This record gives sequence, C-alpha cells and structure tokens, in this order.
Amino acid sequence: MVIRDAATGAAVPDAFQRLWNPHRMAYIDAGREGRGRGHEDDCPFCEAPRKSDEDALIVARGEHAYVLLNLFPYNNGHLLVCPYRHVPLYDEATVEEIREIAELTQTAMRVLRAVSHCDGFNIGMNQGEIAGAGVAAHLHQHIVPRWASDSNFFPIIARTKSMSQMLGDTRRLVADGWPAAD
Repeated sequence: MVIRDAATGAAVPDAFQRLWNPHRMAYIDAGREGRGRGHEDDCPFCEAPRKSDEDALIVARGEHAYVLLNLFPYNNGHLLVCPYRHVPLYDEATVEEIREIAELTQTAMRVLRAVSHCDGFNIGMNQGEIAGAGVAAHLHQHIVPRWASDSNFFPIIARTKSMSQMLGDTRRLVADGWPAAD
C-alpha cells in the first residue's frame, strides 16, 4: 500500500515496521547543542546523585561511587558504576574510588544474577571519546547482563534492540535486590 496523504495515513500499514522511542529525543537534542557530553557544568553523572534515586535511576550509593541504570541500555539491567568525583580516566581515579567501583561491580553482578537470572556479563569502560565513551569526561564502568537467549536477528538485521522491561521497573527490581548497607 502506498500512502499519499500523510495527514490521513496514520496507522495505515506500509512496508516499514516502526519502534517508537520518543524518549531518545532529549539525548539527540542535547548532542546537537553540545550538552550532556560530560563537561563538568552539564555532566549527567555529576547531576544524577543530586536527584532522587528514582528520578536518576540510581540503584545503590557508596561513599566514593554509585550505581545507576543506563538510560540507553544495551540490555535490560544495563548498569553503570560511577565515581561521584568528576574524573575522566581510570588512571586518574583514586585508590578508594577504584576499590569501591570494583566492589559495587561485584555486588551488581550478584544482584543481577539473583533478580534477572542472567547467564553472563559484558563489563568494561570506554576511555575517551575516540574509544566510544558517550560521556568521556566522567569515568563510568558498564555492566551489561547477558542471557543465552538474548541474541537474535533483531539487533543484527534490523539494528533494533527490543527492551522487555521499563527502566523504572528494572531500577526497582535491582534496588530491592541490593543488600542493605552494614
């Protein structure tokens, strides 16, 4: 079917499958304006701890670092571990920050296994914009849960990732599964 009048063609089937992601527009607009790249005056990882855990998608807070959900996840439960201090590179972090990032990463893995029954993880850091860091100015480690059944044609052929759970629901599940502080 060919749609000739877009005004009257809403919901008329055509050859395209559409996955609506209007929440991504804020990220696109910020990139156009140069905002949200992690410069100290507009760093999303510096702003997050000032918000409520629910609003910032934070699942746990430590003394030197905290854990939050990735706003643009590769998989359900994709977490980030960030130091509170605005520091860009791993070798510029303090021993205390690195220790706590490692400890929070281990706890996150245990919690994700318990609440989402994942089979494995991708864990890593992209250091610098040239290495693929979306927010290069603020150190953060990715923890991406993986399942034996999570690979299919959708991301490969359609370049689309299907997310089966809303971010708020995922945050609540992980936060509720996080061990209480001693």
